[in-house]
Amino acid sequence: MRIGVISDTHIPSVTDRLPERVFAEFRGADLILHAGDMVSLSVLEALEKLTKVEAVCGNMDHLDVCSTLPAKRIIEAGKFRIGLTHGFGAPNGLVEWVKDQFIGDKVDAIVFGHSHHAMNEVIDGVLFFNPGTATDRRFSHELSIGMLEVDDTSITGTIIPL
Repeated sequence: MRIGVISDTHIPSVTDRLPERVFAEFRGADLILHAGDMVSLSVLEALEKLTKVEAVCGNMDHLDVCSTLPAKRIIEAGKFRIGLTHGFGAPNGLVEWVKDQFIGDKVDAIVFGHSHHAMNEVIDGVLFFNPGTATDRRFSHELSIGMLEVDDTSITGTIIPL
């Protein structure tokens, strides 16, 4: 199973649409996860033209986004459980914050955003995966998205520079 991962698109605040490369990389994916701060539901609508999308709201999302999407969800991918949330607070405490959101949920991976910095690291047996930002250079010099690969034995992530 291939799962495209994106976060912090900030449309239309930063740009008016997703880069074409996002669609090229996500074409053929089984699922797309958006980890919040899409700002406008138009992002969700654009991604849903490719495949099913699971998404959460972030701290910068408009009211219509937050009234449509939860702040946290758990996605079943094969035998694995993926926690999906946006994040909150300062970047130096972000990993602990997102970890605390899934206490007792027995997740194998946590996908999050907020910092605009990509992360692909296993900590205490849990994959922490942040795709970075696909559009917003305010807090990151490199734009990126991600891809999760799920098979019978593992869940692994790849950061894709744009």
